[in-house]
Amino acid sequence: MFTANELLQTLNQYIDSIVFDRKPASLYEPIKYSLSMGGKRIRPMLMLLTYQLYKNDPQSILPVASALETYHNYTLLHDDLMDNALLRRGQPTVHKKWNANTAILSGDSMLVFAYKLLAECNVDKLKEVLDLFTITALEIGEGQQYDMDFELRNDVAESEYIEMIRLKTSVLLACSMKIGAILAGAPSEDANNLYRFGELIGLAFQLQDDYLDVYGDSKVFGKAIGGDIASNKKTFMLINALAKANETQRKELEMWIANTNVEDEQKKIEAVTALYNAIGIDVLAQEKINFYFEESKKYLAAVPLSDEIKKELTDYVARMMKRNY
Repeated sequence: MFTANELLQTLNQYIDSIVFDRKPASLYEPIKYSLSMGGKRIRPMLMLLTYQLYKNDPQSILPVASALETYHNYTLLHDDLMDNALLRRGQPTVHKKWNANTAILSGDSMLVFAYKLLAECNVDKLKEVLDLFTITALEIGEGQQYDMDFELRNDVAESEYIEMIRLKTSVLLACSMKIGAILAGAPSEDANNLYRFGELIGLAFQLQDDYLDVYGDSKVFGKAIGGDIASNKKTFMLINALAKANETQRKELEMWIANTNVEDEQKKIEAVTALYNAIGIDVLAQEKINFYFEESKKYLAAVPLSDEIKKELTDYVARMMKRNY
């Protein structure tokens, strides 16, 4: 059995070796740039680690694992453009390094290239894998649209937000794990439990991302802190702050939400963060992250494999969530 570090090294070597030799080079350079920026490679790693629960040749599914990473980076490339983000993993975003039109067209080509890589899986599994991936891709687009719709509303409920992040973030982690199980020939019940495990881990992961956008270190986080506050993004944090604030706190929050003056951005971030602290949103967010993390364990426990076999996967998820499994 390979360790997670060995799998990550093998995966990165494979991604680095992908040749983009089609023309024009200007279309493919941003794709290579996006994939070369590294990142945690969480989705392909979850696929490889899941596959390894059942088979000892995870290197055989590297093209499919890389397809998920390519697709994920495509979504980030377009998300960065929509959010007008300047940094991704500490590096200039594609639309900043090149321009918006390049980001759109190169992103579209990344999506097509992801399907090309996905089609390299075993032919007897191809339809099931393609069907799952395609539904997942549709769900992610739906989640992104909900996210955009929420920008125009101040009455977003926590349940609506959870469903949005399930679609936008969780389903791709779940899809990665289920594809790993499918390709390994796992029983369908195992594959479904692993999907649910990934889905719940995805919810915890996105909520942690929300938390780190307020309380993280930009050098570690890889992007500017406070971006969600500055852009009035309807996160778990803001939704609950509006719901739980007293009258004075709510008026101050609404005043800052209405303030879109770029010159006041840092002051806004500091003021809203102070309000979050006063309302107890930081504690509430951590409790919610822990809830989904603990719930996820039930589904992994339902997979009838030994703890020893599951150890690389469970250790990896614990590190990913910075928690003890």
